Parts: sequence; structure tokens; C-alpha cells
Amino acid sequence: MLCYITAAFGLIDLLLGGAVGIIPMMLLVGGLGVANERRWGYVLAAVLAVLNVLNALLSVVTGYALGGAINLLFAVVLAALLLHPQSREYQRIWFH
Repeated sequence: MLCYITAAFGLIDLLLGGAVGIIPMMLLVGGLGVANERRWGYVLAAVLAVLNVLNALLSVVTGYALGGAINLLFAVVLAALLLHPQSREYQRIWFH
């Protein structure tokens, strides 16, 4: 669900004239893969979540204001949920 929400907020930011990268948009594809229990979707979502954390951290360091800090919070939560040992074990057993 957080992959979809991140992609939605990335699209809103893009429509409002923000400089959002391709990472939040690609999280939609990773989220669809996870929803359909595909291993490639999980790997894509996990890699993009880590890249999204680095992107959000960069925007906080460069002074993007409060929105950057909230984005960093959601990015860290998404990456932590995807990389948690129980999530990795679940995808190892059930995803194909």
C-alpha cells in the first residue's frame, strides 16, 4: 500500500510543478509486482525504496523544508517494511 501512496504523492508533486524523480513513479510498478506475488516486484520495490530513502535524505539535507522531512519519514518506513526479516521470509516462501 505504501508503494501506491508514494507513487500517488510523487504524481501530485509532479503535477504541482515539483521536481520529483522517476523513483516514486517506478514504485507503482514494484507495488503491482508485490501485489501479484512476483519476486521481481519485491526486488524492484525494495531497491527503489532504498533509492527513495537516499533521494529523500538528499532533499532534506539540501533544505527542501518540512515536506522533505515528511517524505523522508515515509520513505524510511517503506524501506523498513520491505526489508524486514519477516517480509523477506514471506516473499522467499510464497512469491514465484
